[in-house]
Amino acid sequence: MEATKVNINDLRIGKVIAEDIYANTQYPIVLKNTKINQEHLYILKAFNILQIPILLDEKDQVIKGKQGIEENSEIINIAATQVVDRFGKKYTDTVEEFKKMFNGWGAGAKIDITKVRGLILPLVEKILEDRTIIFDLNSLSNVKDYLYHHCIATGLICAAITQRLGYERGYVLQMAIAGTLADCGMARIPLRIREKKEPLNQIEYDEIRKHPLYSLQMVKALPAIKEEMKEAIYQHHERLDGSGYPEKVRVGSVSNFGQIIAVADTFHAMTSERLYRSKESPFKVIEMIKESEFGKFDIQVVQALVDLVAALPIGTKIELSNLERGEIMFINKFAPTRPLIKLTNTGEIIDLSRNRSFYISRVITNE
Repeated sequence: MEATKVNINDLRIGKVIAEDIYANTQYPIVLKNTKINQEHLYILKAFNILQIPILLDEKDQVIKGKQGIEENSEIINIAATQVVDRFGKKYTDTVEEFKKMFNGWGAGAKIDITKVRGLILPLVEKILEDRTIIFDLNSLSNVKDYLYHHCIATGLICAAITQRLGYERGYVLQMAIAGTLADCGMARIPLRIREKKEPLNQIEYDEIRKHPLYSLQMVKALPAIKEEMKEAIYQHHERLDGSGYPEKVRVGSVSNFGQIIAVADTFHAMTSERLYRSKESPFKVIEMIKESEFGKFDIQVVQALVDLVAALPIGTKIELSNLERGEIMFINKFAPTRPLIKLTNTGEIIDLSRNRSFYISRVITNE
């Protein structure tokens, strides 16, 4: 197959590298026959690789001249923007449709699992292709409709974690549905309790803690959901140290799938703006889960979330908690949430593992 070199700015996702690419390194930074994804683009740009050898297929046309390059770059930029816009709109539409179903459940309607699948699975495909979508979920949410956003987002994060743990596709999709329906029992909680702005009293709090049981009752008769998933839905607020609910079971009695939903549920809740709590940075939340919540969650499940969120490609643009911007230069495997950062304005290199006075507040995905 014929090969040609293209400018890094003209390199499109999905193209195949024609030869090993080195950057003053002993081993290639990208191997021959690699299909380019977003992470590869970050790496190539970080190492200042300007010309990339790619294999041409029948539909390819080599763009020559300045005008051609400018036009192609514009097409790529427009396409990237459209992908982001399409996800945001699809996500928002999905939440609106889910809200209608959820309110129907509160009125006594049964769960239509076919409709739930039809809503969540197209978004699952997106997040499995591009894990950086995780960073956009909290910004797409809002306080008023938090519960509906939380259900959809938890399902998406569950799918990503399950895939990262190496489960086959069938389980990934089942976990997406289970995560989405984990809080369906909240539909049976009176609206005055669900949307109360003041702190809950003990009676109200006890009622909220019944929602895993309500969720199980609502999905129990659905043959399309595996029994392991039903158990996971019931156990998604259990903790390995026995501090969870509804049964306060400990390690050995909590299913791995229940732990996946628990971690996804906690992560999204802590990174989202709610009536009674401000959102936190995904990086800070991971540190909190690993440190202050140590012993409550399965280590492998937490590590899968760390790999999804913190193990970002070199060159990823970020914003720090002091509002300075920079890019990731090196990931410390012993402290993945605190990489080496090069500041945009000054070029200064900061090791966040040593300087703990600030942290990554967000990943810049849409600029």
